[in-house]
Amino acid sequence: MIHPLPRQLKNGLTAILVPQKGATSVTIFVMIKVGSRYEARNINGASHFIEHLMFKGTKRRPTTQILTSTIDRYGAEYNAFTGKDLTAYYIKIDACQTALAVDLLHDMLFNSLFDSKEIDRERGVIVEEINMYEDNPGMHLGDLLEEAIFPKSTLGWNIAGPREVVRQVTREQLINYRDAYYAPQRMAVVLAGKIMPGAMALLQKTFGSVRPKLVGADYDFSPFCPPGRLADPVALQNKKTEQVKLGLAFHGLPIKHKDLPAATLLSTILGGSMSSRLFINIRERRGLCYSIHASHDALEDTGIFSVMAGLDKSRLSEAVLAILTELKHAVRSPVTREELRRAKDHLHGHTMLAFENSAVQAEWYGRQWTFLKELQTPEEKMKLVERVTAGQIQRVAKQILRSEHLAAAVIGPFTKNAITRLISRVRF
Repeated sequence: MIHPLPRQLKNGLTAILVPQKGATSVTIFVMIKVGSRYEARNINGASHFIEHLMFKGTKRRPTTQILTSTIDRYGAEYNAFTGKDLTAYYIKIDACQTALAVDLLHDMLFNSLFDSKEIDRERGVIVEEINMYEDNPGMHLGDLLEEAIFPKSTLGWNIAGPREVVRQVTREQLINYRDAYYAPQRMAVVLAGKIMPGAMALLQKTFGSVRPKLVGADYDFSPFCPPGRLADPVALQNKKTEQVKLGLAFHGLPIKHKDLPAATLLSTILGGSMSSRLFINIRERRGLCYSIHASHDALEDTGIFSVMAGLDKSRLSEAVLAILTELKHAVRSPVTREELRRAKDHLHGHTMLAFENSAVQAEWYGRQWTFLKELQTPEEKMKLVERVTAGQIQRVAKQILRSEHLAAAVIGPFTKNAITRLISRVRF
């Protein structure tokens, strides 16, 4: 695979071109290093609110309808998302329409009107989005789990913010926040797929023309410091449901940690596929759940190792203890040679299949540059995975899976005290 190289536009913004042989489409991904963890209480939800407002009209395209019909005309895929530490916008389109897509994204990000009427209208839209997430156990579980595992940290705040802030945040606050963080030094634009001639000149004309913002206006976040023991490890939404949603989490490894490949393999072996330990032992052999999976997600200063499951509510206690027993087994005994080989093959195959999609490629390289300031191909990443030993995985399991850092989130007809007693019964 061709190794892409970062290129600096004239204003310092990073551009990355990722050519894909045989492609007929292109994905343009714009990433800004800002998210909910950068916010203060009185503007919690601003990153997400701003993302919504970027689709509400610009000076040249003054309405939502004009913006969306311009890109819908060509059958493009387009969207945006906001996370704890990243906001991103993308368009995937026929490569012959590259100029239009690049111009549209540049226009949205730097010429949006932030019309007061649109802001007030969007308040209701975002409140309904919050309602949707809270009414959907599968969506809301992750928010509850982050609240429990990241106490006294902006990482535990809801990305969309509380309703009262959404209703009260001012246009001036939103614009000031946008102007502080939507700056060339915090941004990367990635083109992946069929790269048309003149692509760099096009990026220079558009994104390269953005003036650098005042240095120091973009305040950094406060790094997360794990407590010695979680004082309040359970988050609960008491709700009448037929199936209980359960999340278990531990503090994981940060994105630059040398053992990150081992943590990824650990999550794969425990719950990364239909042949993983948790899926086989909790679902297939015991019939305790319909869905269950494990994952490890790395951030700049910490990470989160989680297990998510949809369980038979009448057998919650049995299921939780069975899951924790499987995790404890990973701490006390090394994985087998066969398990390790299968996990490595699974990660390799999954990555190669995903990389057939130019959007996956664009996000892969964009995230790497945003947080690591380096670009590794999938093959280079897989070489690091191949070097991981069973002993390293067990060492990482001992480091991550610790009783004092175990948090739980539950959505179902239970009490918080009952869940707290349940998870306190297991020691690693």
